[in-house]
Amino acid sequence: MRSVILAAGLFAAALGLSACDSSKTADTAAATPPPAPKDTARSQQMYQGQELVQKLDSATIKVGKAGTLDMQAKGGVGMAGYKNATFLPRINGYPPTDGIYDVDVVADKPASGAAKDTPIEVKGDWTPYPSDHLKGVKFMSKTNSVVAMLPAG
Repeated sequence: MRSVILAAGLFAAALGLSACDSSKTADTAAATPPPAPKDTARSQQMYQGQELVQKLDSATIKVGKAGTLDMQAKGGVGMAGYKNATFLPRINGYPPTDGIYDVDVVADKPASGAAKDTPIEVKGDWTPYPSDHLKGVKFMSKTNSVVAMLPAG
C-alpha cells in the first residue's frame, strides 16, 4: 500500500513539473521592453543638512560671461524654510554621449516645520562648464528631472 501511495505521489510531481514551462520563447523575449539606459554620472557629496529638492517644474540654461553657464530652476519643497539652494553638477567618468550633463538641485533643509508644499527658485552658474561637449542639462530632484537644452546659436 505504501508503494502505491509513493508511486502516485511521484506521478503527480512529475505531471506538475512537466506543465511548468521554464524556457523562454521568442514571443516573450520580444514582449519585454529594453532596460532603461544606465546613468553613468554620480552625485557629488552633499554637506550635512543638504538634500535634493522635492520636485522640479521648469529649468533654463544659457551661456553667460566667458566660461560660465547660467542656470535657473523652479520647483517645490516639502516645507517652508529651505535655504542656500544651489546646483551640484554630477561627476562623469567621461562625457555623456548625448551631451546632456546631470546636475542635482539641492538646498539646506530646515530643522523643523509644518509640512506644506512651498515653491523654490534656484539660480546659479556652472564655472567652468564643459563647453566643448555640453548640449543640455538634466536637473535632478527627489521625484523627477527636467532637461533644459542650450539655445541654438
